[in-house]
Amino acid sequence: MPTSSHSRNSNNTAWTGMVPVEDTALAVTDTGGTGTPLVYLNGSYASQKHWQRVIADLGPGYRHITYDERARGKSKRSADYSFEAAVRDLDAVLKARGVDRPLLVGWSYGALLGVYWADRNPDRVAGVVGVDGPFPVGWTDEADLERVRKLFRRLRFVLPLVVPLGLAARMSAAQHAEIAIEAHALHAALGPILEGLTVPVRYVVASGDHTGDAGGEMDQARATLDPLLARNPNLTVSAKVASNHEKILAKDSPAVADAVRELVTALGREVG
Repeated sequence: MPTSSHSRNSNNTAWTGMVPVEDTALAVTDTGGTGTPLVYLNGSYASQKHWQRVIADLGPGYRHITYDERARGKSKRSADYSFEAAVRDLDAVLKARGVDRPLLVGWSYGALLGVYWADRNPDRVAGVVGVDGPFPVGWTDEADLERVRKLFRRLRFVLPLVVPLGLAARMSAAQHAEIAIEAHALHAALGPILEGLTVPVRYVVASGDHTGDAGGEMDQARATLDPLLARNPNLTVSAKVASNHEKILAKDSPAVADAVRELVTALGREVG
C-alpha cells in the first residue's frame, strides 16, 4: 500500500484522457503534481467545465482532478445512469489516477455523491466540500415526483441545445427526470448519514431557488441542515453566498476556493 496521503507517485503527472468503466468511458483531466489531491464532482447534468474558476483561484499548488459523468461533457453514453453507477465511476477515476485520500469537492448532486462516498469510505477520503448541498430533505410524494417529470417533459426540446454548455446530459428527458427523482430519495434518507459522518464537511450555501423550484423550497432544504450542525461537529458552514444554486460556481467561486483552503488547513495538509 502507498504511504503518501496525497497520491501514488507513479500517477501524479498531468494527464487528460478517457477512463474505461463498465460499458462506457469517462473523460478525465488531472493536473498532476504533489499537492493535495482535489477531486471535483459535478452537478446532476453538468460537466467539468463548471469548476474552471475554482481551479484557477486555487492555483497549481493543488492537484486538480475533474471528470465528466456518463453521457455528460465528453464522456460516453451508458445503459446505467443510476447513483450507484456514479459511485462506481468515482472509484474507477480514483483507481485510474492512483489517488489516495482525496478531498472531494462536490456541487449539488456531486455534493450528495461526495457525502455518500465518504460515509462508505471514511478511511479513503480526507474530507468533503459541499457546494449548496447535500441537505437532508427530498421529494418523495408522488405528486412532487410527477412535477419533476413534467418539468423535464417541458424541457425536452431545450435539453439537447444546452448540452454543449454543460447544462444537460446526452440522454432523454425521462432519463434526466429519473436521475433527479433518485437523488430526491437519497436526500430524504440523508439525515442519519450526516449525523454520523466521521469526516469533515464544509458547506458553501447559496441563496434562493433554482429552476423548477418555487416558494422558497431551496431555503427550506438548507434550513434542515441547522440541527445537524449542532449535533455533528464535523459539519460546518464555511460561507453563505448571495448567488443561487445554479450560479454559485460562476458567481461565488472564491467562497468555494476559500472553503477548500480552510479545510486543507484544518487537516494540516501541506500544499505544493
